[in-house]
Amino acid sequence: MTRNHIEVWNARVLPPGTVRITFWKVLRGSLLPILVWVGVACFVYFVYNPVVAVVLGGLFTFSFAVGVALRRKAGHSVRCCIYGAVGGMLDKSMAGF
Repeated sequence: MTRNHIEVWNARVLPPGTVRITFWKVLRGSLLPILVWVGVACFVYFVYNPVVAVVLGGLFTFSFAVGVALRRKAGHSVRCCIYGAVGGMLDKSMAGF
């Protein structure tokens, strides 16, 4: 733990237990990757062909489905699987940039 985490804990800023995260918070935390990929999809739609944008969307859908399946296999809840798959898909997709 870093010094900042210890100071935050000692100041009782953190909640005492677990806090439910909403889907909006997951998307807001992933705003940069969403904007980048929407820009890429728009670019390939107008420059190349709409089919290329559909293929890109299909890749994201496939990645999302695999992420949900792997998390369900590991025993996570449905909510955790969906949130984790969205966040993980966007996180791993930005590794190339």
